[in-house]
Amino acid sequence: MVKDMAESLLARIQGPGDVKKLPHRDLKQLAAEIRDLIVSTVSTNGGHLASNLGVVELTIALHRVFNSPGDKIVWDVGHQCYTHKLLTGRYAAFSTLRRAGGIAGFPKQSESPHDVFDTGHASTSISAALGILTAERLQGGMNRVVAVIGDGALTGGLAYEALSHAGQLGLPLAVILNDNKMSIGPNAGGISQYLSRLSMKARYQNFRRKFDAMAKRLPYVGDMVYDAVVRMKRAVKAVFYTDNFFVDLGFEYVGPIEGHHIPQLEQVFTDVRKLERPVVIHVITRKGKGYGFAEDDPGSYHGVSSFSVSGGLPPGRAKGGGVFTDAFTAALLEAAEADTRVAAITAAMEKGTGLAPFKARFPKRFFDVGIAEGHAVTFAAGLASQGLRPVVAVYSTFIQRAVDQVIHDVGLQGLPVVFVLDRSGFVSDDGETHQGLFDIGLFRLVPGMSILAPASAGELKAMLRWGLAQAGPVMIRYPKGCCPPEAPAFSLPLEQGRGVCVRRAPPAGAARLCIAFTGGLYPQVQEAAELLEAQDLLADTYNFRFLKPVDEEYLVKLLGAYDLMVCVEEGVKNGGAGEYVAEFAGRRRCSCRVLVLGAQDAFPPQGKREALAGLNGLDGPGIAAAVLRALGKGSASGYAKPFAARPSPWIAAGP
Repeated sequence: MVKDMAESLLARIQGPGDVKKLPHRDLKQLAAEIRDLIVSTVSTNGGHLASNLGVVELTIALHRVFNSPGDKIVWDVGHQCYTHKLLTGRYAAFSTLRRAGGIAGFPKQSESPHDVFDTGHASTSISAALGILTAERLQGGMNRVVAVIGDGALTGGLAYEALSHAGQLGLPLAVILNDNKMSIGPNAGGISQYLSRLSMKARYQNFRRKFDAMAKRLPYVGDMVYDAVVRMKRAVKAVFYTDNFFVDLGFEYVGPIEGHHIPQLEQVFTDVRKLERPVVIHVITRKGKGYGFAEDDPGSYHGVSSFSVSGGLPPGRAKGGGVFTDAFTAALLEAAEADTRVAAITAAMEKGTGLAPFKARFPKRFFDVGIAEGHAVTFAAGLASQGLRPVVAVYSTFIQRAVDQVIHDVGLQGLPVVFVLDRSGFVSDDGETHQGLFDIGLFRLVPGMSILAPASAGELKAMLRWGLAQAGPVMIRYPKGCCPPEAPAFSLPLEQGRGVCVRRAPPAGAARLCIAFTGGLYPQVQEAAELLEAQDLLADTYNFRFLKPVDEEYLVKLLGAYDLMVCVEEGVKNGGAGEYVAEFAGRRRCSCRVLVLGAQDAFPPQGKREALAGLNGLDGPGIAAAVLRALGKGSASGYAKPFAARPSPWIAAGP
């Protein structure tokens, strides 16, 4: 384990300059200390484990050769940046990783000048790095830019668009392909490595540039000679290179390189830093390296909550599985058993979305398309156009990457695709990049789209069954959280465009106040109603169920029963369900006042789901306080709350 503070190398590192000063004999100890600290911290705070353990030596070598923050390092997705943070002055704060007010689990410009680009979604690094490098050169700078991208993120189409453009521009962009899955034979790998290392030498590059220029200047036959030489070089590379795809795009190719051998990495990076053309460095690493449980099962240890270092994840605690997710898994399996047309699609989130059991039972009807959400949606559209009933399971924050495909390829054609959005609403720990607050506003605008929000496992099952029976697109959204106990109202049949009254204040019909909510906020709304009742203010609660379509005549009658309707949704207010109800009430000249509560117009900070709801006034006390203010009975001092939050067994964020 990590040595005492007095002996610790890591504790003495305040920045990349200190990393450069270490002799090679100390680097193995430094890597071990980093791994120990990452494992112990993530075991307490949760976070991305396997990906970070796999890039320790790679990150050390990067900071020993490149000069951050002058040289820029862009981390794709960013869930492998923990070593980078430890080597750039954040050792003392590392215990606060992913906690409210602490350092983020992803690169964040506001946190350090060494974090040059905020990331959290995949396949963006090459585009961003190319833009940064182009700006650097346009402004007369000569600093280097490195994009670190994994083989998983390279399944995203944006990465290929960026590679194509980078080859076209010919700027000295360094792309490190961190490959932790591909198996490469030792003989081919050794030959490729040797030839690639040779091609990186400055003398070779100088000779090549002069020869190419000379060949082109030959009268009459210059272009023919040049083209013949290029074809010959490509033919030779095709024989020896593991893959010459990058060469064809205009890159030099180095690799495969052993990703846990620091001296070799340093030598390659030193040569690459002198190049004046784009280069791909293919690095082989082992995900989870140094922690046996993560090495044996890197998928389960990709993103984790707290666990025992000595015992690993308890059974059932592997990534994927808040209770709403489990409810979806059970409902989908039942639907697929009854209907052979049901297929499941995900974008590299087999476990996180709860589809692993579906894959095991129906392997021919399961499709993991990689980190390619746009393709997942259009692929589903193709399936639906031929009579299948595809279910696209994806996190809410990632469906943002496929808005055009949802509109153009599914919505425009009215195809029966069911979108299941896990992690909708506030999401714990991962910060701004992973909040699921925008799906309602984005997709209520799509003609023909139905959007539903279950409050319980029973409602989720009923909504999936309903969605699979529709002739057009359906979206079902739910949080990463525990399902509350079933209420009688949740078992009532679905009626299109209508919700259900979950709580009627005694005596029935006495309340002139209704709190309407999107399903995931049921516990908070129930708590608010109880807090108000304690102050002799009766409130009914109403689960929208359908955020679109809405039975407008039914809504007119519902509004007519109350003096005040409070619409509470776990999403941005702009374009949301509450805003629609308020506009509708005004348009139909309803006497009922409408108060809309939703996420503030800002990206939420890092924190737990319950805390984020509270910061936005969407916990029980916050909702109750807003009601009192609307009725002229509460504090006028902004978000001051006259109530204390009470613990609830089902508001927990889940594993």
